[in-house]
Amino acid sequence: MDLLMQFMDIVLHLDKHLALLVQQYGLWIYGILFVIIFAETGFVVTPFLPGDSLLFVAGALAAIGEGGMDILILMGVLTTAAVLGNTLNYQIGRFLGPKVFHWENSRFFNRDALVKTHAFYERHGGKTLVISRFLPLFRTFAPFVAGIGSMSYAKFTLFNLIGALAWVVSLCLAGYWLGNLPWVRANLTLIIVGIIAFTLVPVGIGYLKHKTAA
Repeated sequence: MDLLMQFMDIVLHLDKHLALLVQQYGLWIYGILFVIIFAETGFVVTPFLPGDSLLFVAGALAAIGEGGMDILILMGVLTTAAVLGNTLNYQIGRFLGPKVFHWENSRFFNRDALVKTHAFYERHGGKTLVISRFLPLFRTFAPFVAGIGSMSYAKFTLFNLIGALAWVVSLCLAGYWLGNLPWVRANLTLIIVGIIAFTLVPVGIGYLKHKTAA
């Protein structure tokens, strides 16, 4: 329980924790952020890591020049992390194959999210890799499902690049452009909560539809 509370504190006060990391590690922060985004997109067991809010806050810190962060380098590093993370996830999906649909829910595996993402993929095809970038859980499972399915690596790479660029650039620039506004800087924690709530809306709607259908 204490570990969960600590994690929630980090997520909800990401601005303070990330700013502290930048002060402590300087330009090594690029590597730290790379690892977080890579893990969040590369492994189906780590969808709980911050994604959207992390990109926004990182852009906001770059706007005020925290730790010498440069917005172009930041976006380049995190786009690379998002692309490589999805590529690893795709390859894991190809290796494991359809048998994963028979795995049970566990502490480290969300079978329900996998099934819902697969249904979404069946409806939207390659566009799922772009749309899902802005949806928690779906973002982590979409490349995995693409690997399990019949999507070619060339087609996957195209949608992977488009989705990664759209996701990283839009949220980093949003934080960069808004980060210097006094109201935004004074209420960054509330904005983080708002981003998390907004990105969870589609997940909540999907859950309600599922419960209603059941």
